[in-house]
Formats: sequence, C-alpha cells, structure tokens
Amino acid sequence: MYDKLVQIALLFDFYGQLLTEKQIEIVDMYYNNDLSLGEISEQQDISRQGVYDTLKRAEKTLYQYEEKLGLVERFLKQKENLHEIIEMLDELISEEGTGKQDIKDKLRNIKEYVINIL
Repeated sequence: MYDKLVQIALLFDFYGQLLTEKQIEIVDMYYNNDLSLGEISEQQDISRQGVYDTLKRAEKTLYQYEEKLGLVERFLKQKENLHEIIEMLDELISEEGTGKQDIKDKLRNIKEYVINIL
C-alpha cells in the first residue's frame, strides 16, 4: 500500500493539474489529507460510491499520463544518476594516490551520467 501512496503522490505532483477540479479536490483530500471516502462524501455532498468512482477515474488518468509522457520515470532516473555522480565524486575526493587513469575513467563515467541527465 505504501508504494501506491508514493506512486500516486508523485503522479499527482507531476500531472495533478491536468485532472478536473473535482478530481483534484478528491485526490488531495484522500491522499494528502488522509480523509476516508465517507468523510469526503460528506464534505463534497456526493455518495461514497461517487467519491470512489471519481478517485479511481483520477488514478487511472494519472497512470495514463505517465504511460504516455513518462515524466515521473525520467525524474526518478535523473535522481538516481545524480546520486551515482555524488558517489563517484566522493570516491575521487577521498582516494589518495589514485592513478591518473583511474581519475580519468571515473570522470568519463561522471560525464556519461551528466549526458544522460541532459
């Protein structure tokens, strides 16, 4: 369940403004404010089933946007590449007596990661 919460949160951050106003409100209330379907139905003056249907439709739409645009996947890959760069730089900084060729190889790897990010 935790994975789904993280997925929806990321998808909502990237694509939330592409949803309808009602979908935005319901997704925000359910995932960000941790309200139950019943609590949302009272506040929105719609049935609990209506809240559920709107929520599921919004989730499906968010997943479809990601499937077509891939912005979240790209963001996560860039973040991973940046962590790799930081690790390599830490290694270069901490290693004493590293040979010139070792340094060049690590710098080439860093360059490749940067190119992938761009």
